[in-house]
Amino acid sequence: MAHTVKNVKPKGELSGFSPKQIDEHFDVLYKGYVNKLNEIEAKLGEADLSQANATYSQFRELKREEVFTTQAVRLHEAFFENIGGTGGKPTGAIADLIARDFGSYEKWEAEFRALGVAARGWVVLAFDWADRKLHNYLSDIHSDGVWDASVLLVMDVYEHSYFIDYGTARKAYIDAFFRNINWDVVNERVSRVQIAAQR
Repeated sequence: MAHTVKNVKPKGELSGFSPKQIDEHFDVLYKGYVNKLNEIEAKLGEADLSQANATYSQFRELKREEVFTTQAVRLHEAFFENIGGTGGKPTGAIADLIARDFGSYEKWEAEFRALGVAARGWVVLAFDWADRKLHNYLSDIHSDGVWDASVLLVMDVYEHSYFIDYGTARKAYIDAFFRNINWDVVNERVSRVQIAAQR
């Protein structure tokens, strides 16, 4: 079944994000990944499995890029879903979990912001099922990540996510991201994977 573009493009004005920045990021980059994932999966259906090889084979390369592109699609969808809010401090289950696992909202935010400067690609707040705690994870490329974790909040820090509006001023972009977090979406993710029951 073909992958389709999800209706997660932020609606209305965002504080600190120009329409051009959002349009380029969503309509060109994200949609491009969806199209490439469909192309990769079509080619996988025709790949010659008898030629599989660890040094090089079409099958190996397609499977490597399938992971990269799948994660590119999913991380972008999560990112666009969790912006468009009013920022501020969270309430509800996510606020309780952050306080429990980081000591305070302020400690969590300081770490998340620092990772935004340190990462080359993504910063992800996730619930790790191994220790049943929240973690801020850094991912330099789409295919980096922790397997057994549920994504709760995603910040894209690739240059394409802010360069039109901010040039090299990444910290100003991170400020804008925080002004636009949709904590309701994050709480919906917490509820969807029933994390609250795991406390």
